Amino acid sequence: MAGPLKRVCLLTGAGGRLGSAFCRSLAARFDIAAVYRSRHPDVPSQLEWLRDPLRPAASVPENDDAVFAIQADLSEDGALARVVDLALARFGRIDLLVNAAADVTFWGPLLEAERLKERLRAQLELNVMVPVRLAALVAERFWRDRRDENAARSRNVVNVSSTSGLHIYGGCDQSMYSASKAALNYITCHMADEFSAFGVRANAIAPTSFPGQIPTERVVSSIAGLDGSDVTGKVLVIDESGEHMTP
Repeated sequence: MAGPLKRVCLLTGAGGRLGSAFCRSLAARFDIAAVYRSRHPDVPSQLEWLRDPLRPAASVPENDDAVFAIQADLSEDGALARVVDLALARFGRIDLLVNAAADVTFWGPLLEAERLKERLRAQLELNVMVPVRLAALVAERFWRDRRDENAARSRNVVNVSSTSGLHIYGGCDQSMYSASKAALNYITCHMADEFSAFGVRANAIAPTSFPGQIPTERVVSSIAGLDGSDVTGKVLVIDESGEHMTP
């Protein structure tokens, strides 16, 4: 007898530390469309899978929950639409969108903003505009005319932010990175308000540094927790003291 249908998750940043941990931990719970730019997520997929060298013909249980890997540079024209179309073509629906791709490569003082303006634009594009545009595309292509179905399946967006978007860490030159994450926090709250019209929730998580200060697995668990909740329009802060929602 077939088991219940898995929820379908469209995950960006799947090749990063958080994305790979999400795939490893939750592949049995979700059918995952795992979007990565250059590094394949550290899990089996239709492109890479595990094989027992001593018994090459034997099945390997980990392959049963392979992700659907999608290579894409989300900054390229047409990439976001292609990602959404591939996920829908493969699974027929999207229940959860996790925006975990982020640019943290540029930390620098504001006095260097003019010299490094192209890098700043790239950071704002990936950290803010890509999550917004991707969520809008999923809504336009699938969610917008399915209010009752969306509510019944508790469809939702989780944007991965940072405590840097809520606090100033002096001496770290994080101003532009922090600004991008602060923008993502507030856009998420507006997204929740707008997407409520068709029964879709939106929240952000704002972890402190991981795995240095908190385990990566804790962040993954928090994403899963938000997916399983009825919360919307909130930022879940995750740090050494625990978890709490912003008002």
